[in-house]
Amino acid sequence: MSQNFAIQLENVSKTFGRRRKRVEAVRHLSLEVAAGQVFGFLGPNGAGKSTTIRMMMDLIRPSTGTVLLYGRPVQNNPPLLQKVGALVEGAAFYDFLTGRKNLEVLARTRGCYDPQRGQTLLAQVGMADRADRKVSGYSTGMKQRLGLAAALLHDPDLVILDEPTNGLDPAGIQDVRLFVRDLVEKQGKTVFLSSHMLSEVEQVCDQVGIISNGRLVQTGNVADLLSSQAMIRLEVLPLARALGLLLPKWPTVANGRWLEVQAAREHVPEIVQQLVAAEVQIFQVAVQQQSLEALFLAATGGADA
Repeated sequence: MSQNFAIQLENVSKTFGRRRKRVEAVRHLSLEVAAGQVFGFLGPNGAGKSTTIRMMMDLIRPSTGTVLLYGRPVQNNPPLLQKVGALVEGAAFYDFLTGRKNLEVLARTRGCYDPQRGQTLLAQVGMADRADRKVSGYSTGMKQRLGLAAALLHDPDLVILDEPTNGLDPAGIQDVRLFVRDLVEKQGKTVFLSSHMLSEVEQVCDQVGIISNGRLVQTGNVADLLSSQAMIRLEVLPLARALGLLLPKWPTVANGRWLEVQAAREHVPEIVQQLVAAEVQIFQVAVQQQSLEALFLAATGGADA
């Protein structure tokens, strides 16, 4: 088992209930997350994201398969879980205590109390000026920021974040995005990020995995996945001749004076050469890379994140 992988799921399945009430939440899921990156985990509601995360943290056991962190089985291994920090399904705190006091209680419970680290984390998540207010007066976004700090109190190697931008305004979302990138690029951590905000995942993640109906349906480098299929728009004459040339190989439709071709970006030279050889006049070529939203919808059959 390679230590270069922070997370390995080997043919993991999870079934709840029996007989007619039997539900397969996760089905034969195999996944590898290399250390030192931000990995985005996407899927529609009910796809199995939360169940997968709970199995990674040994909160529930897989029905079949193996979960490994840093090459070691996670089951019955509390010392291994000390390498993990998590913000899962929203942050929960003592409402009658201040944000700072909540972090102190959590740190003392984990045996890692360090007032200076707590203060540094509060500043990093933008809560330094609100740390001495009771949590009962915090907004959802403020609790999420405090939850990020709590997840990092013991300086974990692997950080699991479930919807970390929930309740944040656009400025807060930007702050979290930069903070997550800093965790990887400046602190050498690995971040496993589950989110329904596709545009944010597209901007912050190195790799992405898409789960649908409990199965992993797409995984890979974000840039490579997005460039694997593009919309190539060509202004050409005569339109009918160009359409007849391209249709046998690429999905192509005519839209006014333009042809719209579904093809990978690297196919552009081949397309242009074929048209030129057939004496088709080319006036403009524009390439529109698909968004992560388009990739997600194609992979999940149009289900909502």
